[in-house]
Amino acid sequence: MTGTEIWNLIVGAIQGVGIAAFLSAILFGGICVPLTLLKFRSTRNTRTIKSLDERVGAPIVFLPPDAPRGPIDQLGGARRPA
Repeated sequence: MTGTEIWNLIVGAIQGVGIAAFLSAILFGGICVPLTLLKFRSTRNTRTIKSLDERVGAPIVFLPPDAPRGPIDQLGGARRPA
């Protein structure tokens, strides 16, 4: 083998691996992105169950930002002043 043939073999191998990686990323994105977007549907009107609480309990109600959460300030690490 000559140096040119070895060089062409190395370049071809790098191109092949690059194309395979690119196509794998496109295929992965083309499958995972639509499947991930399906998780954002409203779940009360579908058969998809995300948690047991959602299946057997009342609808999930989140606390408003100004709701009292007790005497401890978790971010400050100390008790709130009275």
